[in-house]
Amino acid sequence: MANIKSAAKRAEVAERNRQRNKSHKSAIGTLMKKYFGAVSEYAANPTPEALAAAQDRMNLAYSKIDKAVKKGILHRNTGDRRKARLAAALKQAAAPAA
Repeated sequence: MANIKSAAKRAEVAERNRQRNKSHKSAIGTLMKKYFGAVSEYAANPTPEALAAAQDRMNLAYSKIDKAVKKGILHRNTGDRRKARLAAALKQAAAPAA
């Protein structure tokens, strides 16, 4: 435990921020997982509805990633890498269908 009052306060703030960052990162992971599921459904059955559903999920994931980067939760390069991974998955699923 911290001996100095300001150090104790900083520890409280750091823990609060850690919890908030963890929730954002978890939400991003959940959105990415749902997106990859939608992409696999589209790959199995390439219909316009499945493509629209995958793109909607991609938009939600992109938005959450961009907000996390803006807030400093994720590094800019990490956000770009995750978004590239999402785009590549849909491109790969759409390639055999085309």
